Amino acid sequence: MTSGQPQPWPIPRSAYIHVPFCRHRCGYCNFSVVADRDDLITRFLDAIDNELSILDRPSIDTLFLGGGTPTHLPIDALQELMRILHRRFRFSEDIEFSSEANPEDITEEKLCVLADAGVNRISLGVQSFDDQKLSTLQRGHSGDSAQRIIEQVTEVIANVSIDLIFAAPGESLETWQRDVATALALPIQHLSTYALTFEKGTLFWNQLQRGDLQPAGESLELEMYELVRSVAPAAGMTHYEISSFATPTHRCRHNIAYWEGSGWYAAGPGAARFVNGRREVNHRSTTAYLRRMETGQSPTAESELVTPQQAARERAAFGIRRIDGIDLADLAQQTGVNMLTLLADAIEQCEREDLIVRNGDHIRLTERGILFADTVASRFLA
Repeated sequence: MTSGQPQPWPIPRSAYIHVPFCRHRCGYCNFSVVADRDDLITRFLDAIDNELSILDRPSIDTLFLGGGTPTHLPIDALQELMRILHRRFRFSEDIEFSSEANPEDITEEKLCVLADAGVNRISLGVQSFDDQKLSTLQRGHSGDSAQRIIEQVTEVIANVSIDLIFAAPGESLETWQRDVATALALPIQHLSTYALTFEKGTLFWNQLQRGDLQPAGESLELEMYELVRSVAPAAGMTHYEISSFATPTHRCRHNIAYWEGSGWYAAGPGAARFVNGRREVNHRSTTAYLRRMETGQSPTAESELVTPQQAARERAAFGIRRIDGIDLADLAQQTGVNMLTLLADAIEQCEREDLIVRNGDHIRLTERGILFADTVASRFLA
């Protein structure tokens, strides 16, 4: 396999909109969010419309509303956001249009607004069905209400994904087992599971430093991860990425576009976009973002031109997290970079440590490698 000419950057077919508003900031959250600042919503909508106005109404195949909590917006604001998105983008006929949501924000009226605007996938931040664990995580819903909301959502928007957190302080393996069993018995199409991390700057980080919170041990965290991997397939959920499980036709197309480095538009505070080989990240502060948009300044805080070699490394690093693995010949064709040469040392080291297995041009994580996916990815990026 030889390197070819640098390939043109693909025209993005995906878009991400960051809606920063929340009822409150959970102790583990390190995202760009604001709580108790609904007075900023009107200014935010104007800013989003302004930021997207520089685009020439591109056609998109996936659109993801993240946050924050998009469903925290009042009905009139949610309707206006939908009008803005339809005005600024052309939706493909088979678009995957996702919106994040929190169980306590869901109402029948909001579901109808979303569905009428074309939202066909809901990502619910459930995190747990155990009330004590939910209290520890500072969530605002109960386990029973989360189950009822999932049932309610699927009556309007059938494609439902939920997030679950494991390895919370004080959590037992039995608690996690109940969470997983409850989730898999519900009418969901996608499940994302994440070990709790203590991000610097969060309330949980500060409590950890003071000794007020004790993290779950590494061995327990590993048991919890292996548990969900072992039981999800029997419920029809294929493990297709390190943290992601889905029924056969409901893998998240938007996330796959990220992992394949296909490029995407993005708007809102803290939003990151990748267009024509340039990565840009907006200011994380919602108020700074608004001020910059209102005074005619760029919202961009960071900008980087990505080289073909860097892009190739990133595609390999993200792609290897997919359970099916990656084809180095395909990546070489798409990037114009000889992947075997670029990653030779990393591949050799990972093979030697039984982290990946190679079959010709195809490589994937071993069972051991799945547990050390971050190590493999970091070596591909180095």
